[in-house]
Amino acid sequence: MTEFWVSSGHHLAGRTEGGGLAVNDDLILAYLARPELVPPEEACMAERALHRSLVTSPRRAVSPGEVAAMADADARENWTMMLAFRDRLTAARSVEAAYLDLVRGGLNGTPPIFLNQLAHLILRNALDGCDDPYTLRAGELFFRPQRVSFVDGAALLADAEVIEARETGAAQSPLVAMLGKEAANELDVLTDETAWTYWSRSDAFTMALNLGSNPKSREGLARAIEAWVRHLLHVEAKVEPIASMDDPDWRWFVGLDAQATRIGNALWNGETLDEASRMRILALFRLTFADDRRIDPRAAGRPVYLLMAMDPDKRLFLKPQNLVAGLPISDGAEAA
Repeated sequence: MTEFWVSSGHHLAGRTEGGGLAVNDDLILAYLARPELVPPEEACMAERALHRSLVTSPRRAVSPGEVAAMADADARENWTMMLAFRDRLTAARSVEAAYLDLVRGGLNGTPPIFLNQLAHLILRNALDGCDDPYTLRAGELFFRPQRVSFVDGAALLADAEVIEARETGAAQSPLVAMLGKEAANELDVLTDETAWTYWSRSDAFTMALNLGSNPKSREGLARAIEAWVRHLLHVEAKVEPIASMDDPDWRWFVGLDAQATRIGNALWNGETLDEASRMRILALFRLTFADDRRIDPRAAGRPVYLLMAMDPDKRLFLKPQNLVAGLPISDGAEAA
């Protein structure tokens, strides 16, 4: 099997009997090694002492006074959020169960970066053994914000962090700067000819995805959504890319991001979309369940429509937690 997404920390976590990821000390240590938590040179003794002690004993109880003793307000805030997050992870039977608890029980100030890291880790587990670069590159949307550009009318997705680094740093070519082109144009696009290179760059996130005119890209995203739903919710579903929603009796939809949710709500309320809103829609999918026993009766036997849209600044922030919170599935036994 070809390895991918090593940066998820997948190799650090243990395994549960149900196929989930167990929260062990190595996984907690990976969070403690993040630059946001490693004390900087100017950090006070209280912050240094707390970090040093947790590296030795990642699960030890931390009193409120240890955090309050830190001189820097930002450090106190970071550590308060980190320790609350750690405690929710260690209290759950698996990483997947912790994610479900966060999404269903309220994020309670959990930073988006932590939620993205969990999605990265969980999807890596759900796609273990996947050998399709289109599915994997599309799966990056679950935890990496994207920048959208249009080439010959087709939507091209590129990693937002990579693009911003190229726009502000020395990596941007003089030609791109001079002509005012988007830095995404410098990235290799995933095609059948370039797909073999994905494996060596899966953790660099430097490959663009032609969502608009390469059907394999949308199929790849459909497969990633299926794996996510199967792994987290223990439900088999078929996801198909569609060109338009022509169903006069549509019953349920899920917006895969905030913009798509807004657009879906407008459609549900019978509003007519303006041209700007229509242009923001990047993809539509039809999801059908293999078994309706755990499906809300209002949606049983009917497809669920999934919408994905960019914001006015041509950015895409996928929210995979919307599939957990928004699909008409009753709470029950989950995969992990």
